[in-house]
Parts: sequence; structure tokens; C-alpha cells
Amino acid sequence: MPNISSVSEFLLLAFADTRELQLLHFALFLGIYLAALLGNGLILSAVACHHRLHTPMYFFLLNLALLDVGCISITLPKAMANDLWDTRAISYQGCAAQVFFFLFFISAEYYNLAIMAYDRYVAICKPLHYGSLLGSRACAQMAAAAWGSGFLNAVLHTANTFSLPLCQGNAVEQFFCEIPHILKLSCSDSYLREVWAVLFSILLAFGCFVFIVLSYVQIFRAVLRMPSSQGRHNEFSTCLPHLAVVSLFISTAIFVYLKPPSISSPSLDLVVALLYSVVPPALNPLIYSMRNQELKNALRTLFPYILLKHP
Repeated sequence: MPNISSVSEFLLLAFADTRELQLLHFALFLGIYLAALLGNGLILSAVACHHRLHTPMYFFLLNLALLDVGCISITLPKAMANDLWDTRAISYQGCAAQVFFFLFFISAEYYNLAIMAYDRYVAICKPLHYGSLLGSRACAQMAAAAWGSGFLNAVLHTANTFSLPLCQGNAVEQFFCEIPHILKLSCSDSYLREVWAVLFSILLAFGCFVFIVLSYVQIFRAVLRMPSSQGRHNEFSTCLPHLAVVSLFISTAIFVYLKPPSISSPSLDLVVALLYSVVPPALNPLIYSMRNQELKNALRTLFPYILLKHP
């Protein structure tokens, strides 16, 4: 049996070996990170500053923007620092913190997306009950439940993962500390507890996925029965961005955790991890603002000089 060793640091997967490519990756990721901060910051400012956007839909969108900022801030700055300083190391405590906060934000984001599906379902299928079902107190409770569930999920998996003895070295085949790759470093008989915990979380996530799908089945049936084409267009414009975000998020996350080992490779894992940890936080602001006239108008009023330059 391999020797069980004490690990003080982990070595993350490098994006490139040559200095020129490392600096290129640093510049690229810096641009993506700043774009994500700017886009989500604009949504936060627009929703917070405009009373017309103080509705349940935009309240949950504000939560999504906060979670996106947290999610991308956990992974990308460390990857950029490693590229800039030509290193791969992350401390044991830093790795544990990265796992905890990434799981916290990514889990809370998924639950928040399920709540946003419920919001659209009530708004379109039960409009007369919208005020009673989604009052300010109910919205605050649902948002608190999403954040709280994400916290508990992160505590469970982080505690399980970092209580395992490691006997397969300290090289993590990913650009950030990710549970499946840390489990590969554990001893053969000791990781089953965390595997069961992952399966339990997958079942919960699948339940949310079924809820989102059923909600959208009812939404599409209600929208297609609308007599007005303008009404159908307006309702689709509020639903399609959310559906696009959910599809990207779920498909990439499912691939990461359920893909067969036979098709696993460091380069493929790297691309998929970027797709579900970096791309959604950067693209979500664009997706949600592209077809949302109310949000566009709110953003324009934040910067009156934009209207003067581009009438």
C-alpha cells in the first residue's frame, strides 16, 4: 500500500510551460475577470439603484450576480497569480478554502437558478397569485435558503474531502482545487465516504433539475396559449436568458462529475472546468441584459453620458 504522507501544499495544473504563453494566459484571464466584475457590478448597481427593478425577478438576479462575482473570484485570481509568478503551488489551507468557497458559491448559485425558475413559473402561470407567493418576506426566505444550503453543502464536502489521508502525491490535475481531482490523491479505501456525499448532492441537484424542467414545461405551455404574439415575445424574453444560463451550467457540471473515466484527460477536464466555473459568471450579465429592455434602460440611466455619445 502506498505511504500516507503529510501534504503541506498542492501543485495545480499549469496552463502553459513557456513564459510567453503564461503571460498570454494571464492577460486573457485578467480581461475575462475584469469583464465579469464589470458586468455583474453593473447589474448589482442597476438593481440596487432603480426602484422599478425592485421586484422578485431582479432580486434573484442580484443574488445571481453576487454569486457569480464570488465564484469567479475564487478560481481565476489564483490561476492568474500562478501564471504571473511562474508557480503552481497552493497551500493546503488555501486549497481547502478554495474548495469550500467554490462549492459554497456554485451550490448557492444552482439553488438560486431553481428559485428563478419558480419565479418565472408563478409570474407566467399564476400571475394573480404572484404578489402573495413571492412577497418580499418569501423572497428573502428563499434567497436565505439558497445561500444557507450552499454553505451546508460546502461544509459537508470540504470536511469530508480534507479529512481523507493522501497517499498519491500532491499534484492536482486542475487549475484550481476541485474535489474529484483531490479524491484521486486519496488512499484507495478511504474516499468512499466523500463519494457517497457527492452522490447525495447529485441527487439533490437532480431534484432541482427536474423542478426546473417541469417549471419550464408549464411556462412554455402557458406562453404558447397566449393569443398575442407580442405577449409571447415578452414572456419568452424573460425566460430564455435564464434557460440558457441553466443549460450551460447544468450540462458542464454534469459532465465534470459524471463523465466516464475512459474519456478523462487533463486538457478536456481543463476546458470543461473553464466552461462551468469561468464562462457563466462572465457571460451571465450579457445574457440577461441582451433581451431585457428594463435592465437596458436602467443601465443607461446609470451613465447619462452614454446617451449623449450614442443617441
